[in-house]
Amino acid sequence: MIVLGLTGSIGMGKSATAKMFAEAGVPVHDSDEAVHRLYAGKAAPLVEAAFPGMTLAGVVDRVKLAGQVLADPAALKKLEAIVHPLVRADADAFLGKHRAAGAPIAVLDIPLLFETGGRNRVDKVVVVTAPPEIQRARVLARPGMSEERFLSILARQVPDAEKRRQADFIIDTGQGFDAARQAVSAIVSELTMDKN
Repeated sequence: MIVLGLTGSIGMGKSATAKMFAEAGVPVHDSDEAVHRLYAGKAAPLVEAAFPGMTLAGVVDRVKLAGQVLADPAALKKLEAIVHPLVRADADAFLGKHRAAGAPIAVLDIPLLFETGGRNRVDKVVVVTAPPEIQRARVLARPGMSEERFLSILARQVPDAEKRRQADFIIDTGQGFDAARQAVSAIVSELTMDKN
């Protein structure tokens, strides 16, 4: 089974592209969705122990937690040390299940693939990109997003140009989602042809 790492900076269209892989019949593990699940399960008591008062009825209050850790690099590192191993174990179980089922390809949707050393966990990397002005417009259209918050998030991400340099495949969503869908189909075809 070929494991594809799907990544891209904020506002590049990565989530929409992940859905396109799923629509093409490729199993997709969504790291963000796994975090949501873990914050309502296994991770909640661990986060509460490290950050008292950050859970409500046994579920991590993401907004409150973000307010505490985003401006504090040491707190963020502490949180990542709790959450990243749990997400990785979740992804490993996902891959094991689909490998056993004979899936030719599986996608790990990892927003911070390069930032968290995830490159060595995948066979090929797909980077989703878009021109900076499209990225900026998409992000600033999100509820509760400010220019300052956008720039703070970008500062913690590997620059888009560097991600593209390390990519095996690049999908440019700035050309529209129909073009992106065609690019997804082409990648799936190429990788499944390699298997046959």
